[in-house]
This record gives sequence, C-alpha cells and structure tokens, in this order.
Amino acid sequence: TEQNFSRCIQNNNDLYFITFKFSVFQVTGTVFGSNDSLRRHFRCHTGEKPFGCPICGRHFRDRSLERHMKLHAGERPFICEFCGKTFIENTVLRRHIKSHTGGKPRIYSCDVCDKRFTMSQHLDVHKRIHTGEKPYTCRVCGKNFRQIGNLDSHMRIHTGEKPFICSLCGKRFRQKISLETHERFHKKEKPYGCQLCSKSFVQKIDLKRHMLTHTGEKPYSCGICGKSYQEKRSVDSHMKVIVTDLY
Repeated sequence: TEQNFSRCIQNNNDLYFITFKFSVFQVTGTVFGSNDSLRRHFRCHTGEKPFGCPICGRHFRDRSLERHMKLHAGERPFICEFCGKTFIENTVLRRHIKSHTGGKPRIYSCDVCDKRFTMSQHLDVHKRIHTGEKPYTCRVCGKNFRQIGNLDSHMRIHTGEKPFICSLCGKRFRQKISLETHERFHKKEKPYGCQLCSKSFVQKIDLKRHMLTHTGEKPYSCGICGKSYQEKRSVDSHMKVIVTDLY
C-alpha cells in the first residue's frame, strides 16, 4: 500500500509542509522509496525469481541476472594492477586489492571444513563440495556442474567451439586456463616451485604430484588387492593387468 508522510521543515522564518509518498510493506513494516523497490523486496518473501538465464535456465530475483550473464560471456573487464587477475565487478576487484595493500578484507569461513574465503560467492560455491549440489545442468546431455564456468567449458564439447587461441602457434583451446598453461610451455615459465627442493613446474597439479615424492604418500589404491600408488595412471595400469589376469 502507498502512504503519505508529511514533514515540517523550517527555512529561516518560513515553515514548509512537504508530503512524501512511500510504499510500505505490510508484513514487516519496512518503508521503501518506490514501488519498484517494494516489489524487489517482496520477492525475498515469496521466493519469486522472474528473471531467467536463456543459457543455463537459472533464475534470479533481481538484476543479478546481468552479472550472471557476464559469467557466460567470459567478461572480466576489471584487472588487478598488482597481479593481473581479472574480475567481473569493480567491487570485487577493490576487495581483492586489499590482499595486496595490507588491508583486512572480511573473511568468510566454511562451517564444515573451516576453509576461508574473502568473497561470500566463493564460499557458496565451495559449500557445494560438501552438499553435493550441482545447480548447473547441460541441456544437451543432462550432466550437472557445481560452477557455471564448468558448464560453459563443457558446452564447448558439444559445440566444438575453441575460442582461446595461442598467439605464438595458433593452437586453439576450449578453456582459457588450458591456453594459459600451453603458453607457459612456449615461454618456459614454471611458476610453481617446490619449497623442499629446487624443482619448479608449469602446472600446479605437477607440483602436487611431485610433493608426493617427498611425503611418500600414495593416495591411489587398487580396489581389488589394496596396492597403493602415487599416481592415478599407475593404479589404472595396474587394474588393467589385474582384470586381464582375472578373465
């Protein structure tokens, strides 16, 4: 409902009565400056999400759809001058810059494993690891994903699209991260260094695999005989031998 509120304002010796028109939400009594603001707020109570993404079908209550569409488009126009990391929104970039300048960003902690994040959106995505939630569904094959970026990369398998092109050799990739890794081989960059020895690696996964040689950990086990290996490909090869012997 709309209600009028009168306010008396004195300017020098003159008195003025100004009438304001506000929208009042009857359930909570919250006052809004316009009917549009009231309607947006009302969706918090009704759960209505009228704005649908034409690509993945996810729905939103408000203009969050605009931000969401940038994820599909790969738009990240805001660049950190310290490390080159890119962001969809300027507010997120400013929060990130605090990690370089010594500011203290707000910390969001996972209540399951205590892992910490500087952005609530990253915490929300992380929590899906624990809940098993995969809200993004491929409309072609029905496969589900935790993150929208993973769905977009997957869709390129169906379309055959490879939009990321190496400027040095022209090779094309479905994912930007694959292009970045590929270009490191050209430039002979190895940014991931072992703190226990002098070795360094192009990919983070290679460093993780290398660290197992120091710790002696063998995380991959044969489900038949229990023999353990440091690499998944080793246990896969072992299983082929086992299955061949059995049959």
